[in-house]
Amino acid sequence: MSLPLEGVRVIEVGQALAGPLAGVILADLGADVIKIEKPDGGDDARIWGPPFGPDGETSLYFHSQNRNKRSVILDLKSPADIETLHALCETADILIQNLRPGVVDEIGIGPEAMLERHPRLVYCSIWAFGYQGPMRMRPGFDPLLQAFGGMMSMTGRPQDPPTFCGASINDKATGLFCAVGALAGLRQRDKTGRGCLIDTSLLETAAFWVEGQVNQHLATGDVPTRHGTGAAVIVPYQVFETADRPLCLAAGNDRLFARAAKVLGHPEWAEDPRFARSASRVRNKTELLPLVAEALRGNTRDHWLAALEAVGVPCAPVNDIGELAASEQFAAVDMVQTLPESGVKVLGLPINIDRARPWSPRRAPGLGEHTEEVLAALKR
Repeated sequence: MSLPLEGVRVIEVGQALAGPLAGVILADLGADVIKIEKPDGGDDARIWGPPFGPDGETSLYFHSQNRNKRSVILDLKSPADIETLHALCETADILIQNLRPGVVDEIGIGPEAMLERHPRLVYCSIWAFGYQGPMRMRPGFDPLLQAFGGMMSMTGRPQDPPTFCGASINDKATGLFCAVGALAGLRQRDKTGRGCLIDTSLLETAAFWVEGQVNQHLATGDVPTRHGTGAAVIVPYQVFETADRPLCLAAGNDRLFARAAKVLGHPEWAEDPRFARSASRVRNKTELLPLVAEALRGNTRDHWLAALEAVGVPCAPVNDIGELAASEQFAAVDMVQTLPESGVKVLGLPINIDRARPWSPRRAPGLGEHTEEVLAALKR
């Protein structure tokens, strides 16, 4: 299939997750992504295992986030290699960097210097705590921003300690926002003829995830608390135990609650003034939730799933990763791809273009595998 970013060149100067994820999004959409790696081991994520790929040395993590790229070794402490990077940028549309704060300025490739020399470049910086403020020079990883950004304080049950989300959601969403910003920068360049500076950060992403709770705090002064698997403003909207396995019930409005109440054998709940309206259910959730829990414990998960689905009440099993991977619906959306040559299986982008997913035509590169190829092209 013809891909929308064919003809776009991206220089990726980064490692770990957020920067490489932005790069792989653009690569899978057709861009030529040249990954700059340091001579002594390259991207740190190459060794983040086990598990490792077929070579026994390159982590599956690296394979996933760096497929479909070309790897070039440059020593960015070397003035000669910095000039080589400039030569590559002359051929590029986008530069993505998520080096430790301050490093790009120390080695002369900060945004002001690069945009002065390469005015058509869309220069994308990924920060930990943002490009300004007293913490701007601090490094950061996903769990630090889950902690600083408030998410840990409201994840888990009230009696539990602050809880970490199992996925690197700040890293991944920041990489996604970086890619969105890069594409917006290209569109702006189409109109103005000039590149621009795109800044994203894990802190801003973390704040974005808790946007509703921050807005609530700004309006009321209240500090949100933990609700376990439940929600602050919708009831019942959480995980419940059944006679065998848990399910998630999401009766998101009064109509759905009335249907759920009937299925659970208590149609009178929908007429009870304590529970009939959404706000009343929230105010009286300490009375309602034990009643719902008791009813659900009276039969199996599969029984309740079938009964609730039959009347259109949103619900789902609480799958582990193996159950997700084995589900018919996961197979139907067809996200798993096998990378060429390496045979490594990874998930593709959650995007379909004209009902077709863009698959990666390249495996993840070996360290410096394309250095000679890429640099030779500069001399032509």
